[in-house]
Amino acid sequence: MMIFINMLLVSIFMFIIGNMIFVSKHKHLLVVLLSLEFIVLSIFFFMILLFNYIEFDMYMLMVFLVFSVCEGALGLSILVSMIRTHGNDYFQSFSMV
Repeated sequence: MMIFINMLLVSIFMFIIGNMIFVSKHKHLLVVLLSLEFIVLSIFFFMILLFNYIEFDMYMLMVFLVFSVCEGALGLSILVSMIRTHGNDYFQSFSMV
């Protein structure tokens, strides 16, 4: 039981660190995407712990992984198209108008 609580605290700590990086490093798209992937990894770790604790089927983890991979691929495609059109990944280098 103590190991479960420790792993749960590690997962929550990972989630908080990922959110802090997401909020503080908002100038570069690549750092934002990496912090989002770190947040997804911490949520995945939390779901593994939760599903093992309640003895639930792990099928939902596969669905979650599929959606997180799609999110990562979409973010990378946006990053590549932004670098091709603007030359860098700064949010301030292009206007939304």
